[in-house]
Amino acid sequence: MTTIVPRLPLAVKDRLVRHLRLCRTPGLKTRYLVVLNLASGRSPQTTADVLAIDRATVYRVAARFRGHGEAGLDDRRHDNGPTKVDRAYREVLAKTVRASPQTYGWSRPTWTRELLVLALRRQTGVRIHVGTMSRALRSIAARRGRPRPTVGCPDGENPKRWRLYLIRRLLRTLPAEEVAVYADEVDIHLNPKIGWDWMAKGQQKHVRTPGKNRKRYLAGALDARSGELLWVSAASKDSWLFIRLLAKLWKRYPQAKVIHVIVDNYSIHSSALTKWAVGCGGGRIKLHPLPTYSPKHNKIERVWEDLHAKVTRNHTCRTMDRLMRRVYYYLYRRLRQLRRRCQAAAA
Repeated sequence: MTTIVPRLPLAVKDRLVRHLRLCRTPGLKTRYLVVLNLASGRSPQTTADVLAIDRATVYRVAARFRGHGEAGLDDRRHDNGPTKVDRAYREVLAKTVRASPQTYGWSRPTWTRELLVLALRRQTGVRIHVGTMSRALRSIAARRGRPRPTVGCPDGENPKRWRLYLIRRLLRTLPAEEVAVYADEVDIHLNPKIGWDWMAKGQQKHVRTPGKNRKRYLAGALDARSGELLWVSAASKDSWLFIRLLAKLWKRYPQAKVIHVIVDNYSIHSSALTKWAVGCGGGRIKLHPLPTYSPKHNKIERVWEDLHAKVTRNHTCRTMDRLMRRVYYYLYRRLRQLRRRCQAAAA
């Protein structure tokens, strides 16, 4: 064993242990552990197994320690010259990752580390290893994920921006005697939506489904000013469901001169029956349609996403009545929490 690492005096061991505890560099810490394990009588193979490294690394570290002492454990790559993955390289990498490979002339539609190495070499002239590319991607906080499918607005970008501008101006200049709400519908399925969940290694959880699906529908309105949520439910998703929501808004805001309802372009919001119901209000209810395919601009969509995450996704309810009780409990609890926050703010 002394041929690998010489017998170390107790003072030297204590100094190595002290430096190990102060070390914050993973590679240097591993080299300290190699020397201390060998000095404690462990074989090179046992040391490699304990530290999860290759046995050749153990012999290399031991040789450096025998030849140069503790100074031989330092990282000697600082003599290699300036780093290749500098700030300019990372900026180009961040811009490249945000785009598609086809934007840069490649036929493949998704990035791989090898393809990024080639693409960055074209742009910067710097060639790096695939493993270095992995570290570079971590340094810019890049991640692998599933893209979100989107659909372009068929009306064109300029009409879309203009309609969104009008809605934002309405909300920004809304008089105190008027009300604005975001309205939308959500489907509640007895067959649960399948979503992400934590699982143990080697396990794949099972979500038992009733088999034959049943549906219920909610129509909700989120107050743009207070955040209060109103809703109605029905067994069918038709114009009467939306009209019932408008009637509930009429009763909830009796003093409002105008109730502005921001909706999407679903057919029940512009049907002849809905237009008749709005006309019966004498101008007190006004509908403001969002641009086509603009769900992220309807704030009530976030409420429905939270509802799916906390109630309907991977649920285990066997009957629709039990599932709807959980849905109503979530909605009423959300309303109570909002009212408590308002009372605390007023106090």
